Amino acid sequence: MAKKKAKRAESAIRDQVLRHFEGLRIPVRPEHLDEVLRKAEREGLGHLEFLDALIGEQARQRRERSIERRINAARFAERRTLEDFDWEFNKQAIDRTQFETLGSADFVARRDNLVLVGQSGVGKSHLVQAIGIRACTVGRSVRYTTSADLINDLTSALADKTLPKKLRKYVRPELLIIDEFGFDRVERNESPEAGSLLYKVVHARSQKGSTALVTNIDFDDWGHYLGDPPVSMALLDRLVENATITRIDKKAKSYRAHRAKRGQRS
Repeated sequence: MAKKKAKRAESAIRDQVLRHFEGLRIPVRPEHLDEVLRKAEREGLGHLEFLDALIGEQARQRRERSIERRINAARFAERRTLEDFDWEFNKQAIDRTQFETLGSADFVARRDNLVLVGQSGVGKSHLVQAIGIRACTVGRSVRYTTSADLINDLTSALADKTLPKKLRKYVRPELLIIDEFGFDRVERNESPEAGSLLYKVVHARSQKGSTALVTNIDFDDWGHYLGDPPVSMALLDRLVENATITRIDKKAKSYRAHRAKRGQRS
């Protein structure tokens, strides 16, 4: 009789625990709970070991889904990682330790900016997107865009009077990556307001989030490139404030050209 009462009490507690999980929206199936209870009894698991066995896998799956959502929302051009970057090709010009440090996304937590300067083809886009993906994995919201796409988007918003709404889209992420600044000449020629629009984004994000800008243009040439020295100076001032500025040596070889030649030989 006592055993039956104990069994009924245990069953009632089990059902109550399942209701607790359901109320907390933690997906624990009854059969999984029973399986882990049997394992705990069989192997003498401690309380923490029992909890890890019960909800650890669900927690890991939820984290992975959350990371995947952030990566998809970032709209990267390519999924690049620091692990698959060819660190040996430009070993003397690119400091792996520095980029691994940037990959911790601590600069995003501090709301610092990042400016990456280097000639075309050395892997800047790969590196900045890899940093962005690392930021996603540690829980940061990220948005990736090219300078040309950003100019086009904001110019269209200016035309249809939705600029404030569009600006909020670019201010919201904790890290905004603006890639290929220097490859947007056509878009700038078609939009006389291009420099001012870029400044509006960087200014609006100041102290609110991190902006990473990737360019092949040295700072001294920004005024000529944008065609508006005062705006370019204001843009540069906002970007370099509390920024990590990383220059890839001009002697660095073009990895893109190297791959093209290798492809021709094969």
